[in-house]
Amino acid sequence: MSAKSKIEWTDATWNPVRGCTKVSPGCVHCYAETFAERFRGVPAHPYEQGFDLRLVPEKLAEPLTWSKPQMVFVNSMSDLFHHDVPDAYIETVTRVMVKANWHTYQVLTKRSERLHDLLRSKLAFAAAMPHIWWGVSVENRKHGLPRVDHLREANPAMAFLSIEPLLEDLGDFTLGGINWVIVGGESGAGARPMASEWVLSIQRQCAKAKVPFFFKQWGGVRKKRTGRLLDGQTYDEMPPTTLRVLSA
Repeated sequence: MSAKSKIEWTDATWNPVRGCTKVSPGCVHCYAETFAERFRGVPAHPYEQGFDLRLVPEKLAEPLTWSKPQMVFVNSMSDLFHHDVPDAYIETVTRVMVKANWHTYQVLTKRSERLHDLLRSKLAFAAAMPHIWWGVSVENRKHGLPRVDHLREANPAMAFLSIEPLLEDLGDFTLGGINWVIVGGESGAGARPMASEWVLSIQRQCAKAKVPFFFKQWGGVRKKRTGRLLDGQTYDEMPPTTLRVLSA
């Protein structure tokens, strides 16, 4: 069975790649790195090599063995579009998603230029499939908003934004071609603060554009204490899914 996830907007995680490297301010307090490095040097542990990037081909077929339809976050502990992951391996991962099409997949990256290029070339066969959701991380204007443009230009059937950790006011930006927006604050030690007006601005823009809006958390050192209420309301909006029972 897949690794059950505590992430509010997914059911399970699938990690055919492990490890990553930092590329922008959103990576500074990476939860995945913190978790993986705790086990560096522990013999036979999945993260014996800490957060060093490596392919995990033995994990490739996992979704094919899960009969129950699930929302699957792909590479919660890495970035599928990291420059050290070969194109051929990314294509293999994508073909598994195409084949195990009773699940819905959420693929999230900060390497938006590579996502753009591959969705318009070697991964074009999957770009129009509604059960594969392609997303980019957005933390600020300088690094995050260009990723939105790359995703929009790639024009997948399902495009989403994970605006977490939100580090500044993004101002007004276009949501054309975007099907879902997640917003959240940073959590854990050293968490950088997030202002309510930044979040409310995004929520209002989503409402105006009729884009589903999901507010994940305020974050902070004790995220359970700060909770998920935004202006007295919980936002759990999701796009329609294609989840269905595995055919006999």
